[in-house]
Amino acid sequence: MMGSPASEAERSAHENQVRVTLSSDYWLGATEVTQGQWTTLMGTEPWKGEVYVKEGSNYAASNISWDDAASYIQKLTDRERQSGTLPSGYEYALPTEAQWEYACRGGQSTAYSFGDDAGQLAQYAWFDKNGYDFGEKYAHEVGKKKANAFGLYDMHGNVNEWCRDSYVDKLTGGTNVFNENGGSNRVFRGGCWYYPAAYCRSADRAGVSSVSRRSYLGFRVSLDPTAK
Repeated sequence: MMGSPASEAERSAHENQVRVTLSSDYWLGATEVTQGQWTTLMGTEPWKGEVYVKEGSNYAASNISWDDAASYIQKLTDRERQSGTLPSGYEYALPTEAQWEYACRGGQSTAYSFGDDAGQLAQYAWFDKNGYDFGEKYAHEVGKKKANAFGLYDMHGNVNEWCRDSYVDKLTGGTNVFNENGGSNRVFRGGCWYYPAAYCRSADRAGVSSVSRRSYLGFRVSLDPTAK
């Protein structure tokens, strides 16, 4: 079930639950793409000189637009196809919104992958209480908090993460759901160092222009045999 039940505290109306089927396996990066990974592949530093940034190779890349992330992923796919390390029929992609939420939940139906108690969030995520409010107003090094049951780090908070879909107000159920005709706004998921706990829940969702670059926006990479 994608979205949140009506009983979930601090939920939003655009999270109403739908049933989704994912018909094929996919893989997701254990961490968000780091500054070091970005610079090695792209040769640029979009976060350079921006406010609310701490630099270092293992810090989550930020100030990345959806269009930037798509360029990174295309370049990664091309490089690994040319080198023969990417099997035929596979490509890298941004995760769909449905794939992202399934991965974030780690097999759980609770508000967070670890349960409903936001008091545990600091063990798993960077959010306002241990980030912005604590004077650490920047994306942090990846993989420093506990992973969820699927071995994925920072899903509940470090940088918000772009998804492949266009943003629509109402979740869509079905098989391999992917919204691509909702306009220029793209979905981002997950909490960030700036957000309160309510916005770090597995079902929380939002959308912004695909060209937006913000100090709390980044992404992680999916490997999907059916990506389009």
